[in-house]
Amino acid sequence: MTSNESTSELRQQVRAWLQANTPPGWRDTMTNVEQEKFVSLQREWFGKLSQAGYATPHWPQGWHGGGRSLAEQKIIFEEVARADAPRLILFFVALYHAACTLFEYGTEQQQDKYLQGILDGKIWCQGFSEPNAGSDLASLRTKAELHGDHYIINGQKTWSTMAQYADFCLLLARTDHSGPPQAGLTYLLLDMKTPGVSVRPISQITGDDEFAEIFFDDVRVPVADRVGNEGEGWAVAQATLASERGLTLVELTQRLRYALPMLVRTIETQGLQNDTTTLQALGKLSIAVDAGCALADQYLMKRISGTEQVGDASVVKLYYAQVLRDFTKLGVQVSGIQGQYHTGFMRGATQETGNWTLDFMNSYNWSIAGGSNEVQRNIIAERMLGMPREPKSWQRVEGRA
Repeated sequence: MTSNESTSELRQQVRAWLQANTPPGWRDTMTNVEQEKFVSLQREWFGKLSQAGYATPHWPQGWHGGGRSLAEQKIIFEEVARADAPRLILFFVALYHAACTLFEYGTEQQQDKYLQGILDGKIWCQGFSEPNAGSDLASLRTKAELHGDHYIINGQKTWSTMAQYADFCLLLARTDHSGPPQAGLTYLLLDMKTPGVSVRPISQITGDDEFAEIFFDDVRVPVADRVGNEGEGWAVAQATLASERGLTLVELTQRLRYALPMLVRTIETQGLQNDTTTLQALGKLSIAVDAGCALADQYLMKRISGTEQVGDASVVKLYYAQVLRDFTKLGVQVSGIQGQYHTGFMRGATQETGNWTLDFMNSYNWSIAGGSNEVQRNIIAERMLGMPREPKSWQRVEGRA
């Protein structure tokens, strides 16, 4: 059997499985649903995907569903997008951030302790951002002080997705205030049931509460749950964030492509199918979506051939964030005043739910998540184009005002 035949067979298998198992009418079921019901449905869908081996194709060989080539992973992501299946939003941090970090930096004991739990449905959250440290993680202030064989944690994290349902947390804390800010960070694995941990959901203007604040009051974390050496948390965190800019963008760009008919239906509903300005905007957007898919494919080919460079993923992520915003903006424009009063809120999708006003508002998430647009532009400028590095702080230059 040739490689083309094997990948074609895999595509057929995945497509058939998704046709038989994707929850029918899940978009309606997930609209205006309570958070607890959403969590239940996410657990059910994760169980099906995991059992079939389609939740972890990016995991190494030896794990159920793992060991897939990059080309095979691409096929699975494309077919999931084509089937318009629910995204595993509740398990994203566990499947990507936690797993990829543990595979790259975790000890054998840590991998044995946590990875099987992810497959069993344990939920993880990310404890990076703070009220005064978002994209600039080097400014974080949550303290971790070593006392014997435990670290004592005090501080606060914010904008942690689904933290109120999490079993564990990827925690970045400061262990040293001397030297460069990045050098004083340490990466820890935290059991959210540990005494002293409290979580407060953040109520958003949309009525959703997918994010939460996490507070730490003398929380004890064993040294055995430190990932990497003390003070090397910055490097570990970069590996965590890199997992968010990788193959997941292949799926996300494909989801935009398959969501174009939804936008066309909105145009037809509003009687704009013959409006020249609208059709020109739709054509321009379609080209941009195709370009985004091509960029993601190019990035994947570089990874397959071993020619990936620092900044390649940033290019795809930055472009996707802009196209997503343009996509949802056109939805707002063509839906008119009627679209402003659409009150249905859908969970389990990305930012193309058809509630265009809310989709447009949420599209700004991707200008921040996984590293802000400004951070991505700096990476591209400094690491790919060889431009001067951004100054770390303002300094008065002699002779200048």
